[in-house]
Amino acid sequence: MHPVERFHRLHVPGDPILLPNAWDLPSARVLERSGFDFIGTTSLGVSAVAGKSDGTGSARDETVDLARLLGRLGAGVTVDIEAGFDDDPAVVADLVAELASFGIVGVNIEDGRPDETLAPVELQVQKIEAIRLAAPVFFINARTDPYWVKQDDDSFSVALERALRYCDAGADGIFVPGVSESGVIADLAEAVPAPLNILYQPGGPTVLDLARLGVARVSCGSLLFRGALGAIEALAADIRSGRQVSGAGIPSYSALQSW
Repeated sequence: MHPVERFHRLHVPGDPILLPNAWDLPSARVLERSGFDFIGTTSLGVSAVAGKSDGTGSARDETVDLARLLGRLGAGVTVDIEAGFDDDPAVVADLVAELASFGIVGVNIEDGRPDETLAPVELQVQKIEAIRLAAPVFFINARTDPYWVKQDDDSFSVALERALRYCDAGADGIFVPGVSESGVIADLAEAVPAPLNILYQPGGPTVLDLARLGVARVSCGSLLFRGALGAIEALAADIRSGRQVSGAGIPSYSALQSW
């Protein structure tokens, strides 16, 4: 079975695929070794590693370079391309065609902008349509951000309206980050005619909870990246304080050399 087809089939409402997000080759390999057959990337992690700001479209080259490396993994990879790094649908389509040539199975494309507004829906539709033409066998996860941006309209109505338009344009899945209320998630899962992707949030619904609500995909976003930074801080503080540090769970030097 083609990896993209297998990826499609794992998006089951009520039995969601858990998609962890990597930011470099070692983090992706750790996730692959942990048993994840499919991995996403986090644009925040990729941008931060490059010393750039997330969501500004400035980390295009780093995203492509990482995708080229991750395409060699045994695990399938879907890439976060922010808003496509350009407002010209043809340019976005060319980018996706390049990613597909590396063996990447899908992309996540968002409609939120750095100024905390939403991109014009027609422009986003054109991008999705262009991607669909450029990569017919590909998983397009269309993210809509009304719960994360400043806007006066009802967030649910905006999210649903955009989800319907994006599905008509060729999106395979709909991602609505920022939602944690169970009732809203269940309503979205019922109303959206495509697999619903929800962002896992500490303190929010568990993966089992989201499964019961009809979610088909659970993403970790930048959580693992931020957790890794927290672990670095805590480990360094333990060493400095003179506390005994266990090596449990820490890959050895020789293991990393073999990667």
